[in-house]
Amino acid sequence: MDRYSIGKNLRQCRLAKKMRQEDLAEKTNLSPNYIGMIERGEKLPALDTFIDILNALDASADVVLADVLNARYDIKTSLISEKVQKLSSKEQKTVLDIVDAVIKNF
Repeated sequence: MDRYSIGKNLRQCRLAKKMRQEDLAEKTNLSPNYIGMIERGEKLPALDTFIDILNALDASADVVLADVLNARYDIKTSLISEKVQKLSSKEQKTVLDIVDAVIKNF
């Protein structure tokens, strides 16, 4: 299992929430040092700790585990779809035109 990818993704979720390691540590009853070790890939949290971290970050496990799951392309496709759905109709058409152009060049 790629501890670094999991830690990196957890860090990205934390930063997206504008949280410091200390904030996350307080919400999960963990030490800031332990949070840092997880984010650097030095430690892999136990399942219950992982769930506590995800809940504190209001993050989805599939997002955090996307780089290590076998179904990662399905997950990434789903994430892309979610992002595109948030765009205006005109922006969605532009994105689809770009994707079509890229696919035609393969």
